[in-house]
Amino acid sequence: MLEPIRSSRLYKRAARLLLALDAYIDSSLFDSSRGAREAYENFSAFMNRFQVRGLRRVAVEIGCESLTLALGGGMVALALSVSAMRMTSDDWLKKQDLSITFLDRYGAVAGQRGIKHDDAVPLDQYPDYVIKAVLATEDRRFYEHFGIDIIGTGRALTVNARSSGVVQGGSSITQQLAKNVFLSNERTITRKINEAFLALWLEERLTKQEILKLYLDRVYMGGGAFGIQAAAEFYFGKSVRDVSLSEAAMLAGLFKAPTKYAPHVNLPAARARANDVLDNLVDAGFMTQSQIVAAQRNPATPVERKRDQSPDWYLDFAFKEAQRLAEAGKFGDDRVLVIRTALDPNVQKRADEVVEENLRESGRSYHAKQNASAFMDLDGAVRALVGGRDYGASQFNRATEAARQPGSSFKPYVYLTALMSNKFKPTTVVTDRPTCIGNYCVHNYSGGYAGSLPLSLALAKSLNTIAIQLSIAVGNGDSHAGRAKIIDTCRKLGITTPLEDTPSLPVGQSDVILLEHAAGYAAFANGGKKTTPYAATEVRNSRGDILYQHDRDAPPQEQVVPFEKVAELDTMMKRVIDEGTGGRANLGPGIDVIGKTGTTNGYKDAWFCGYTGNMGGCVWYGNDDNEGMSNMTGGTLPAKTWHDIMAYAHQGIAIKPIRGLATPAALAAAAAAQPKTLELGAPARPAALSRGALEALGQIESKMKLDGPERPAAGSPPQTRSTDKRADRR
Repeated sequence: MLEPIRSSRLYKRAARLLLALDAYIDSSLFDSSRGAREAYENFSAFMNRFQVRGLRRVAVEIGCESLTLALGGGMVALALSVSAMRMTSDDWLKKQDLSITFLDRYGAVAGQRGIKHDDAVPLDQYPDYVIKAVLATEDRRFYEHFGIDIIGTGRALTVNARSSGVVQGGSSITQQLAKNVFLSNERTITRKINEAFLALWLEERLTKQEILKLYLDRVYMGGGAFGIQAAAEFYFGKSVRDVSLSEAAMLAGLFKAPTKYAPHVNLPAARARANDVLDNLVDAGFMTQSQIVAAQRNPATPVERKRDQSPDWYLDFAFKEAQRLAEAGKFGDDRVLVIRTALDPNVQKRADEVVEENLRESGRSYHAKQNASAFMDLDGAVRALVGGRDYGASQFNRATEAARQPGSSFKPYVYLTALMSNKFKPTTVVTDRPTCIGNYCVHNYSGGYAGSLPLSLALAKSLNTIAIQLSIAVGNGDSHAGRAKIIDTCRKLGITTPLEDTPSLPVGQSDVILLEHAAGYAAFANGGKKTTPYAATEVRNSRGDILYQHDRDAPPQEQVVPFEKVAELDTMMKRVIDEGTGGRANLGPGIDVIGKTGTTNGYKDAWFCGYTGNMGGCVWYGNDDNEGMSNMTGGTLPAKTWHDIMAYAHQGIAIKPIRGLATPAALAAAAAAQPKTLELGAPARPAALSRGALEALGQIESKMKLDGPERPAAGSPPQTRSTDKRADRR
């Protein structure tokens, strides 16, 4: 059957065609392989001409590896530079060009920030020795490096390694300017990387003279003065144009540690530091020994200044708020502004004093070195802000920028979520027992278990097991779904930091920012309204025109959680003060307090957050390096600090009830309550009257004397009482 097909002409033609195709493919493959072999042999012969041996080969290998590493490093550097470049913009310099005078809530000047446009001194009008003193001390190769002083950094690392500590800094002036303009003072690797890239960016866009001028105008010089011109006026009562060599040396010595070497605080230390600067001038070759002898023999003497503390962390917070408003176009083209803030200078001063006293007296025994505190009204108006122990040593604001674990002070968000699920009430009986989620098992601080008890008492006793059980219950048995609801509650109340969805979230093992935490607690006292912290209440330009008013221009507070659920939570949080871990925060009869303590693993963080019907806030103690403290809990020093500040703040004011606790009995008690008397030896809060009110009272008093029985004889000048002493007590 197949034979006829095979003998056909078509079959034979197809067979020949396939045979020819096979031969073509074989021939092509052979020719291709032969061509490839010849090309490889030719390439090998060509490359053999570059063959090196011995030391030359070692050099070539090192060069090749270096090129590979450099290419890889360049790609990594490009990736790391992305975050730094996001901080820049075409109008970055304009954003930094604000000149702001801040007033407190009573109208008195609280401080300044930004460039003083009206008296900025051009660099060519600085005395030559001022510039030389700064460069000799801060950056001798400023005009030679490209933004990063490799030699200076290497020298600093060597000196610090030999001294087993930080003795010399390696940052160039350009790097310091990058930090001052774009970054915070947080000591992290990320910040140093961004600082380096931003320094290169500044060097590419500005001249050396422009960089130096911006640095000298913005650097913190102690005493609340920013910029060397402001410092010259503050310390010596003159322009930087007129300072002597000894005064210039003292000013240049402030760059390293402005608080430590401030002459109005420690004149001997300031003079010793000035001598170091004079020696630096000689070592750098900028001056001779004979030129500095007169300055060494006749050290600078500052003008008499009071050692009043400047609310620098508060002003930094207010300045950043002003920058955000400026970027939003609230001020138009105006850059010289007067901003009235919610700052209460009396509460701020008391907060600074209490924190310093407690750290001085108890910091060593507790092994605690730092504090952050924030106090605000129920609408978010920040009255006082403490960002650390010493602004001169570190301008990093721990109240607004540091994210720390809140510990059990996070639990009110968990309990509020449980109450909003309608599965729980303050009287619901829960059982304190061993509780695990997978491999994660939670334990109470006491180590034992309390058995069955009401939910309100579980919060008062700060039981960790109950918080975990609630996260499971609100998720209908799914802990992940329950934690998602807790995170949603936090977001509604203004917590913006990333909250890690881990089984330990309900017991406060995810970071929050103190100021946001304090604002979240404000909602517990104001009936469930979201609270956004703010400083600026009114902004005027240099002509006195009102550009912004918070009451008029800011969005109104939004009801974000049900009032009745917040009221239930408040009754529970009051038990924390009356019966639980927050007893030291009790302000006495007639003043309702709600709050919660917090302590993290290893005693790394200790918190107390609480409110009255008037105001409240949060207090944190810890260490910058995250080192554990010695048995400090939130109910010890944090609660005591909160009490001492708030007891002072509530003197002489009408006590308001907390909205969630506004029963008729509570209202009657608040109306009948007298201002609380502090313990013996505690300071009394001065009268808080504005300058205008004081002047008006003085005029009324003068008129009463003129019209009264002691009216002076004709032609005699009217006798008026000076209001200076009252003004000093504001």
